[in-house]
Amino acid sequence: MAGDHGKPTLHEDPAFVRYATLNTNRYRYFRWTPRTAKFTFLYVAVIPTVLGYLAFATDGKWEFRGKKRGDPIREF
Repeated sequence: MAGDHGKPTLHEDPAFVRYATLNTNRYRYFRWTPRTAKFTFLYVAVIPTVLGYLAFATDGKWEFRGKKRGDPIREF
């Protein structure tokens, strides 16, 4: 009724199918190496710490509302 249920109408790219399978099972092939540990520490600890420090250090120093042309945006 709704169509042929035999072969798929689109030809699947074998490389894309392998990539999709690898991406689905990525956790099975992961290994902690010095490189992955370094990147994990960088993205989990260093970058959030630096961004948090910058956010707290500059909190309230700039005011973008209610300024006229030529007025400084600095509040300190």
